Amino acid sequence: MAPTPQPGIFAAALAEHAYLEFDLRPGVAPRDLFTALTAVGEPMPATGAINVVVGVRPSLWEPVIAADFTEPIAGPDGFTMPATQHDAWLWLAGADRTALFDYTRAALAILEAVAVTATEVAGWVYHHDRDLTGFIDGTENPPRSQAPAVAALAEGPAAGCSVALVQQWRHDSDAFEALTVAEQEAVIGRTKADSVELDDEHKPPTSHVARTVIEQDGEELKILRRNTAYGTVREHGTMFVGFCATQHPLAEMLRRMAGVGDGVRDALTRYTAPLTGAYYVIPPVEALARYAPEA
Repeated sequence: MAPTPQPGIFAAALAEHAYLEFDLRPGVAPRDLFTALTAVGEPMPATGAINVVVGVRPSLWEPVIAADFTEPIAGPDGFTMPATQHDAWLWLAGADRTALFDYTRAALAILEAVAVTATEVAGWVYHHDRDLTGFIDGTENPPRSQAPAVAALAEGPAAGCSVALVQQWRHDSDAFEALTVAEQEAVIGRTKADSVELDDEHKPPTSHVARTVIEQDGEELKILRRNTAYGTVREHGTMFVGFCATQHPLAEMLRRMAGVGDGVRDALTRYTAPLTGAYYVIPPVEALARYAPEA
């Protein structure tokens, strides 16, 4: 029987989200971290239904299927995506903010002995399926029936594993909203109202769609996006969370956005700024079960 990707990757969209990154405490073995992360996925009392996804630094997991995000991605004009790799990542999602708050506190209590909390970001779903630019997010996602094949390896020693790219992008909403709708659509490469991709005549090569569509041998390489909004009224943006069976499409997407190779930078990066960047391996359920705490 094939290993099972973590179901939280594909779970239905919920309103409230928490994203946390962790670093191993000195002297702690990775195995102890895996045990604690596995315990976080176990049901906790009085917290309600919470979707849980746990990830680990690629170089900590065997077999190694991806590289750590340790080098910034710099475009020819100086635009740079920072590398802020940590040792573990936790994505929690729930329909109720109170339940999510309580679950997150319980999760932190479990991880306290083995890891230091490096980052914590609260996210939420904005206008059902839009990001803070006002455009629909995730239009190119595969249908639910095809999502596991896109997001997780189907065969081999790492079957069931996913590679996650996690980035926090701050928006300059005032600058973007100062554009006309037509100008905004040229930046994104889609219509704002109904997310129809612009035809080649009207879609600039700098548009976000043009820069993030990755093709190989004439075939588009898909990823699964599970983004949300984050932040406050004064400082906010998008938590980009992309899953793929392999790292290549994710890494190539970032290179193209920065203009590495051809000098064509994604126009959306004129109005958004990446604050973080890390890759995580998302082990399958069966692999994590090997580290389950003893009863």
